[in-house]
Amino acid sequence: MSAPELVTVVVDGLEVQVPKGTGLVETAAAAGIEIPVFCYEPRIGPPIGACRMCLVEVEGMGKLQAGCTLTAQDGMVVRTAQTSPLAADGQESTLEFILVNHPLDCPVCDKGGECPLQDLTFRYGPGNTRMTFPKRTFDKPIPISPLIALDRERCILCYRCTRFSGEVAEDGQLIARDRGAQSVIATFEDEPYRGHFTGNVIELCPVGALTSTPYRFEARPWEIQNVPSVCGMCPVGCNISATTREGKVKRILSRNHPEVDQGWLCDKGRFAYGHLQAPDRIVDPLRLAQPRYEELSWDDALDEAEKLIRGGEGRIVTALSGSETVELAYALGKLMRQGLGAHCAVLPEQVDDTYDAFRAPLSTIRDTTLVVVLGDDPVAERAPIVELWIKAAERNGAEIVRQSAPDAAIEERLRDAERAVLIAAGVEGTGAGLAQAAGLDRDGCAAFPLPTTANGRGVVDAWSAAADDEAENPEPIGLLIVSGDEAAADPYVRAMAEQAEKVLAIGMFRRLVTPWANLILPGTSYLERDGTYVNLEGRLQRLRRTAIPPAPDELAVIARLAQRFDVELSPYPALVFDELSAICYGSIPFGEVGEQASLRPRVPSGRVPVPGTETRPEKTGGRGLRLVTYRPLFSGPAVERVPELQFQRPGPEVELSRDDAKQLGISEGQPVTVRSNGTSLELRARLSRELSPGVARIPVEHAAGLEGRVEVAP
Repeated sequence: MSAPELVTVVVDGLEVQVPKGTGLVETAAAAGIEIPVFCYEPRIGPPIGACRMCLVEVEGMGKLQAGCTLTAQDGMVVRTAQTSPLAADGQESTLEFILVNHPLDCPVCDKGGECPLQDLTFRYGPGNTRMTFPKRTFDKPIPISPLIALDRERCILCYRCTRFSGEVAEDGQLIARDRGAQSVIATFEDEPYRGHFTGNVIELCPVGALTSTPYRFEARPWEIQNVPSVCGMCPVGCNISATTREGKVKRILSRNHPEVDQGWLCDKGRFAYGHLQAPDRIVDPLRLAQPRYEELSWDDALDEAEKLIRGGEGRIVTALSGSETVELAYALGKLMRQGLGAHCAVLPEQVDDTYDAFRAPLSTIRDTTLVVVLGDDPVAERAPIVELWIKAAERNGAEIVRQSAPDAAIEERLRDAERAVLIAAGVEGTGAGLAQAAGLDRDGCAAFPLPTTANGRGVVDAWSAAADDEAENPEPIGLLIVSGDEAAADPYVRAMAEQAEKVLAIGMFRRLVTPWANLILPGTSYLERDGTYVNLEGRLQRLRRTAIPPAPDELAVIARLAQRFDVELSPYPALVFDELSAICYGSIPFGEVGEQASLRPRVPSGRVPVPGTETRPEKTGGRGLRLVTYRPLFSGPAVERVPELQFQRPGPEVELSRDDAKQLGISEGQPVTVRSNGTSLELRARLSRELSPGVARIPVEHAAGLEGRVEVAP
């Protein structure tokens, strides 16, 4: 690739060289000069010059120009408000106009102290007002969803929110209604703003017009701390800042990692922190004393755990959630393998490290010419930010191909494309084989699996590092150890619990593990842990404790338990990681897994299967459309405990391709009957442009009793 052409621009008397076509805002920033903006936000598309806050004087042009709409050209001479009285007067007039009807809400506005309008008014605005008439008022606040409140009096019509809705999320639900002085932001047909990414408009809003309902009046900027961490709600691993007050998480903000998330967050990652205060949160160890549970001291709980581990007959099985940190999974594996010998695990999912040969940043998707989505699982439900990268690629002209299974034609197209990306949505093994056959290890190409859990890859890494080879053990389960609420909610794990002689559960929520667990140890959330996660790229990222948990973290508990079995195990994540890193991460020091972790280089694939693991059986049978069930993004133990997120959960619906719907005589929203193996369900039809023909896709919570293939009829 040839080097970009450099041009010379003079900004306020300072010469700066930048690539031709660089935006003037960025050009001035390269010279250390600020051009203030409200509407300009490069992540949401080309500038529109709506707010006029960026007015500058350009030599050779007869009037002030909107700086955000200009690009660097050779010989351009620009004067900003710092050196041009004309530009300064223009900016002051712009701010005066914006403030004509803006309320003086700063003392009670959630944006106060973090508000660009507030900051720029102090720096560039008039010192007093000439306006003596009453300001315009509206009803306030308007709940555009259970998560977002709209205060129209504060809105400056920068259109960041509507542009995000229309050009990034592409849901088209936020609109500007009416024209001129009567323009207001509204939802399409006044329906609740529903989607995977609605909360991003709160951060995009440069004033307090769009605010978070859960965060409303919860804290002021001088009372809070923002802790950098990583989201643990899906395998993308978006970078976040957790806002805390008095040791409790009050909100989640994005923390732009341009290679991973580009500063966007899904609503699950943004709002599901409410599960930390769930009413059924377990804060003390519990022991089953029929017919009720009794609370135990920690010493008594460890005595009971040791008794369960030592005293049972049959094998010990650990069911992992995929939400454990790498360090916690390693600690569990080391305790069970080195302390007890014979043991096996139920891993949250199978992991194919063949993808390490095609490792690349997620941002690679945006710059590709061909994206192939292989499999029928919805990308937005497994890894929502990946769907935004796909949309960005399509806007840049990339061809998007979605199909159920690989074929020779797809392989050839991937091989011939200059820059191609393969995304395996539910067919990870098949996808890895296709990536190898198509040679996607070349520059500009990549392949990504979409795991079902946040740290499934890291858990497999850690368990492998702690495991020794062993023969398969056919004995019945004497003790089942359930690690995490996701495992406790898994029907497969619950079925194992019914067969086990004893169950030791580690979890956050009481209703998930009672009444079938004999001993319950309190668990923690990813927001309450120190450690590391591995995301779907294979990027090792750092979690930091953002809130004070109501009980000791699991790693400390496992370390105390390990002492009773003469297993040397540190309670400190940094020391556990250093031990693990020497085995499988090239001895990367814990301290080098920084706030914005870099992606490790590509490596040849070839993971040895983890010994002593069990896999879930696949179910087939029946006739008609092939059933695909999926776990919706807005589901799971954490989401179920956040009332404001319940409206986002999908209803009882079956998703069909438009071709299948036409053939069956089914229209959008029509009630239909879905049958399989004697089971019949009444669902509502939803037609999809993305789903392959021959497939019926249903959220798993609405597919009870269905399996294999299904018949769909009006």
